[in-house]
Amino acid sequence: MRRSPAASARNAQPTQPTQPTQPTQPTQPTQPTQPTQPTQPTQPTQPTQPTQPTQPTQPTQPTQPTQPTQPTQPTQPTQPTQPAQPAQPAQPAQPAQPAQPAQPAQPAQPAQPARGAAGAAPRASGSGAPRPPRPVRDAEPPWVRSQAGPASVAAPAAADRQPADTSTRSQRVIDALIGHLPERHRTRIREYLILMRMDRPIGALLLLWPTWWALWFAAGDFPPVGLLVIFTLGVFVMRAAGCVINDYADHDWLDARVERTRGRPMAAGRVSRKEALALFGGLLVLAFVLVLFTNRLTILLSFVGAALAAVYPFTKRVTHLAQVVLGAAFGWSIPMAFAAVTGTLPPLCWLLFLANVLFSVIYDTEYAMVDRDEDIRVGARSTAILFGDADLPILGVLMVTFVFAMLLAGTRAALPWPYFAGLAAASCLFAWQQWTMRDRARDRCLAAFRNNNWVGFVLWAGLLLALAIG
Repeated sequence: MRRSPAASARNAQPTQPTQPTQPTQPTQPTQPTQPTQPTQPTQPTQPTQPTQPTQPTQPTQPTQPTQPTQPTQPTQPTQPTQPAQPAQPAQPAQPAQPAQPAQPAQPAQPAQPARGAAGAAPRASGSGAPRPPRPVRDAEPPWVRSQAGPASVAAPAAADRQPADTSTRSQRVIDALIGHLPERHRTRIREYLILMRMDRPIGALLLLWPTWWALWFAAGDFPPVGLLVIFTLGVFVMRAAGCVINDYADHDWLDARVERTRGRPMAAGRVSRKEALALFGGLLVLAFVLVLFTNRLTILLSFVGAALAAVYPFTKRVTHLAQVVLGAAFGWSIPMAFAAVTGTLPPLCWLLFLANVLFSVIYDTEYAMVDRDEDIRVGARSTAILFGDADLPILGVLMVTFVFAMLLAGTRAALPWPYFAGLAAASCLFAWQQWTMRDRARDRCLAAFRNNNWVGFVLWAGLLLALAIG
């Protein structure tokens, strides 16, 4: 029996390591069972018996069968292998060992050895939870800085990614034209053609119709074939040059941050600045060669047109009236056409020039309404932002003023009724645009912008028929 106290003492010594578990002391609530020891009232009998016999009552402490169960915990022998078991204060809750499978659910404590062991494991945040992977964004050029953070994981950009508003039909034409070229040159030439907007001919057509108005008005009949060819080619060349310098000015601060224009060659980083400047200079030289086949006045006017085309893209940073500058640049072919056909600049020439400025403000404002929210965020300026909620009423006033200016041009030239029928058709198209844009949806504004191609066509068709029967 004396060995049993020694044995109990030995059993008590292993319990001392369990004292770190006493901060949680979930077993101490069992001590209130000591008041239930009714045997203590028998202590009056203790004078007859030394208190040491009462110590055998302490072997009732071994009645704590839970302590002997600690040797049965095979996990304690494994404690030397688990240096991180200071975190085992949670093991007091393991009297039911089924709770131990829940311990792997505590990733914070075992995760510390896992950081050095698993190199491919995701980083853990300060709270212990694994940090979710960063979202992969579209590939952006190096000069585009994300507003959300310093750097983002970039996905590899597809080499053939195109702008969102590319015409599928025009794209097929481009592929057919360059299909016979060597593969090493095909991709580069394709990027240059897209930079010149050959995949979107709508802009060239909006420049072509006013030029043809001027040629037919100036000639009073079918214009000379040579001048018709020169000015038609010049329209496409100068429009391409204007698009190149426009992307050169906008690629880093505007196009790369607007979803619709992010896929443009310069915004996507597929064409460099030096290449763009070289292409712009080459197109200007080609346009000047075409002008050399006209007269001296037309050649002098061409320098003004080149200056307007180069200045326009940079006006979007300083004024909301950039569309007015665009109208002057696009409409400068009108005085050049009059100068080439008649050698003079009559009042009718400037009336048509003013009408075309109004026409350009109309369709380019509709075009700017497509990206108005993103332009505001980036800091660009346009008439769409200037007009604000009054955009549709102001566009209506501009449309009426344009129709009135073209009406004055027709009466001044004494044109017969087909011209005015075409003007009435153009008015109906303007009314349709207003109805289409009534909710200012992006796709509807873009559809209204493209509809202006038909406005220019019906006016030219009415003028052609009027001069034919006049």
